[in-house]
Amino acid sequence: MKRIKMTVAYDGTGYCGWQLQPNGVTIEEILNGTLSELLKEPVCVIGASRTDSGVHALGNVAVFDTESRIPGEKLCYAVNQKLPEDIRVLESEEVPLDWHPRKQNSVKTYEYKILNCRISVPTRRLYAYFCYYSLDVEKMRQGAAYLLGEHDFSSFCSSGHQAEETVRTLYDISVDRGTDDIITIRLKGSGFLYNMVRIIAGTLMKVGMGVWPPEHVKEILEARDRKEAGETAPARGLTMVGIEYEKELALTVTGENEHWSYILDQAELETSKTSVLKILFCEPQEVIRLVRRMVHQAYWNGAETVFIEAPEACGLNGAETYGFYRLVQAENGRWRAVEKRLV
Repeated sequence: MKRIKMTVAYDGTGYCGWQLQPNGVTIEEILNGTLSELLKEPVCVIGASRTDSGVHALGNVAVFDTESRIPGEKLCYAVNQKLPEDIRVLESEEVPLDWHPRKQNSVKTYEYKILNCRISVPTRRLYAYFCYYSLDVEKMRQGAAYLLGEHDFSSFCSSGHQAEETVRTLYDISVDRGTDDIITIRLKGSGFLYNMVRIIAGTLMKVGMGVWPPEHVKEILEARDRKEAGETAPARGLTMVGIEYEKELALTVTGENEHWSYILDQAELETSKTSVLKILFCEPQEVIRLVRRMVHQAYWNGAETVFIEAPEACGLNGAETYGFYRLVQAENGRWRAVEKRLV
């Protein structure tokens, strides 16, 4: 048995998204069927990003297990001969059997394209959202700047989502107009909530139209209320550009905004399996969520022991539940996170 990683590109126009659906054909369904036919064995792919109906991709990632003797790097050529023209496996390679596309630290990149001119262009209708109102790109850039960094993006997530945590980090966001009247909103982040990119695009378009000033984006962000943001832009303008997986574990992970500031020290992780969460500042109402997600991140990264250092004002205590963990007092005034069942 071996595991094959694939980089998959597709035109999402004719599909009901990535994930298997009872009411329409999906990318996952086509890949499963094509690979099963090619390899003469049942195949079920696992995708990194479950893109919605009509969303495109240049670099989604998926894995599957197989007994086939076809070399991993050659499999893309074989499967592409059987796939429809709107789906292609760009690369394939063998990876360790425990490698999972959704259980790795990564940076995802998305682009949202807007055709901004007086009359629509038929050849672009499937890959960009047409907006005939003149959009001020500079104001859109100013509004987008408020979204950079680590924030609670509740306002930019569709209701009915299943995410336990709505804090995400945007490492980069740009808004540019090309000579072809296409405005491209490009976002790089640690992860994205359901419809997050499309809601950001809809919000920035309202800023570009002059409906809202750029600084209103910060007010929307702070409201943590989906009703405050713009409409969800149509799926056809969205493309998943690619995923960059972390090759080496970062020695430190930091997060800072006006509500919290912390450092997750992982320098001792390889030698002693220990990480230290140093909270420099945190509003009391944010402490439980901060400890919960960062302790979880530390264990996700391989820690077996996680210490927490925090000012007394944060109010850490052993009676509170922090997700799957509780805290017990340790040496030097620190706390140690332990699983609830062990307390």
